Amino acid sequence: MKLLAFETATEACAVAVYDDGRVLERFEIAPRRHAELALPWAQALLDEAGIRKSQLDAIAISKGPGAFTGVRLAIAIGQGIALALDRPMLAVSTLAALAWPSKQGPVLAAIDARMGEIYTGAFDWRDGQLQAISAEQVLLPGAVELPVPADGWHGVGSGFAAVDGVLRQRCQAGFASIDETALPRAAAVAGLAALAFARGEILAPEKVEPAYLRNNVALTLAEQQALRASKAASRALE
Repeated sequence: MKLLAFETATEACAVAVYDDGRVLERFEIAPRRHAELALPWAQALLDEAGIRKSQLDAIAISKGPGAFTGVRLAIAIGQGIALALDRPMLAVSTLAALAWPSKQGPVLAAIDARMGEIYTGAFDWRDGQLQAISAEQVLLPGAVELPVPADGWHGVGSGFAAVDGVLRQRCQAGFASIDETALPRAAAVAGLAALAFARGEILAPEKVEPAYLRNNVALTLAEQQALRASKAASRALE
């Protein structure tokens, strides 16, 4: 199985190639440079892996929640490539991608959603797979329902540092570990997508939808321009 994966939902930009279990990735904290970096990195990784675009089985993206423009960028790039190659897509949760590298559980993943809120979801490892054990939500840090008991839980993501670290302060007495610097990576998207592919959870490109969690999302003029630019850029891999 060969996948090309994109993760651009936070300030980090990440692209990965999955080749029958081997993963090559490029990752950089690069605010506002995602559209500039994603496609050149994708081509460079395919070249490094010795994979032709025609050999790809699917395109994987993280669908959010996360930064609105970043989520839309990954979807637009993924759709452009998938349509050009006539390949399906795999869309995985950004919060699940954040929790994936822990390889231990249970895990509370949290991303700074700005405006005093965080995106959060709980996961656990069962039968060798990461599974959601709560609904993903956007909440005030003080409104997150903490697990009881909290012993053995791990916290990951910028949401633990958001709003003066309210969530970190609430969790630090009981959690086994908290990494507020953790960011979702394309290697995790690829790993989750490979399992989803094996389960037959592929999507037609036009069926891929973002997971914003907020209901009051609207495209600003700048965001519309960024979306048009990303769609145009995706043709570079056709």
